Amino acid sequence: MASLVLCTLSRTLRSSGRLRSACRVDLLSGPWASRTVGRRQMSARGFASGALGKRLLWATGGAAAVVGAAVAGLSHFQRAEMATRTETVKDEEGNVAERCKKFMSPPVTPVELLEKRKGEISSRMEMLIMQTQAEFCRALEEVDGGKFRVDRWSRPEGGGGISCVMQDSKVFEKAGVNVSVVSGHLTEEAAKQMRSRGKVLKGKDGKLPFIAMGVSSVIHPKNPHIPTVHFNYRYFEIEEEDGSKQWWFGGGTDLTPVYINKEDAALFHNVLREACDKHHSNYYPDFKKWCDRYFFVRHRGETRGIGGIFFDDLDSPSQEEVFSFVKSCAKTVVPCYLPIVQKHLNDSFTQEEKDWQQVRRGRYVEFNLVYDRGVKFGLATPGSRIESILMSLPLTARWEYMHEPTKGTREAEMLDVLRNPKEWI
Repeated sequence: MASLVLCTLSRTLRSSGRLRSACRVDLLSGPWASRTVGRRQMSARGFASGALGKRLLWATGGAAAVVGAAVAGLSHFQRAEMATRTETVKDEEGNVAERCKKFMSPPVTPVELLEKRKGEISSRMEMLIMQTQAEFCRALEEVDGGKFRVDRWSRPEGGGGISCVMQDSKVFEKAGVNVSVVSGHLTEEAAKQMRSRGKVLKGKDGKLPFIAMGVSSVIHPKNPHIPTVHFNYRYFEIEEEDGSKQWWFGGGTDLTPVYINKEDAALFHNVLREACDKHHSNYYPDFKKWCDRYFFVRHRGETRGIGGIFFDDLDSPSQEEVFSFVKSCAKTVVPCYLPIVQKHLNDSFTQEEKDWQQVRRGRYVEFNLVYDRGVKFGLATPGSRIESILMSLPLTARWEYMHEPTKGTREAEMLDVLRNPKEWI
């Protein structure tokens, strides 16, 4: 499946000559700028005036939007190259040590080594995932009022990570934002998983050196009217017998509401689409479909949530362009989710609604333990930190025997969407 999608993307990239120009997601002018929800009105103008709002505008704006509008007539690769240069100047200016001061913790790789290798993709990716972790954690802390526990951990086989977890707080029952940078040799089981995904790997004496890094987050709110959100952006590199390297990126962001809210779904998907459209007009529709396929609980016949985007094994058209695309996606994690959290902060809920949330969380657990690639790879990798791998599981969940919602209820409406994925924009 992955190789088929990548082949399709490759053909599209070669044949496409024009794309929609890059544009900025502006919280001050979108359809969610001001709306009433029950007794509570959310104003994006007021929201943007605070510190969190300013960070949202930073995350979604930037000179790349101006570049996109000005060079709409150029080819895809010309525009992508210009956008990449602009974002690099904006996000990677200044020395590494100064940038690291804004993180939740010092990075896994020593700062002096990152500075020495700051032009390499692996170093730039590590800085990106550290920045993404810090921006998202601080946005969540501001809306919740709590603080993340920051745990640094090391892996004897190589590398380590930083796990940030806020548990049983005011808004979030469990919020985790993890960074990992690990290296070593693939086990036979892990290599088998890679080969099953179409990777032809030739190790030396049966050994395959690798480096893997990523940022991953799952947020489980207390209020059933605030959706669960998940994102993960990662980079993988393998050195083969002849010294050559295979590399690829993967990731995505997806939303798992307990109850359907069409405006929330449209906001979420629109932010992701804008990020994708900066790079290729086919990215959002292709990766949205991929997301619906991937987050499918086969033994239940339903998706985990209402999707978003998902991609894996992405290694074309070039390393620089794919990294630029991943960087655009990482910048969406605050603006695609925090406005939804703010909107529903004071929504009241019943015990029946809370019970339904617990049932849906049970389905979330089923997917993560049975199907999720990241969990399976982590559990198959020696020295992995189990607490960080299983961070995605909720604090509480529920399994009811033969549970089926009553027809005509909001619960039944949610289940219908999960069984029949929709187009939200």
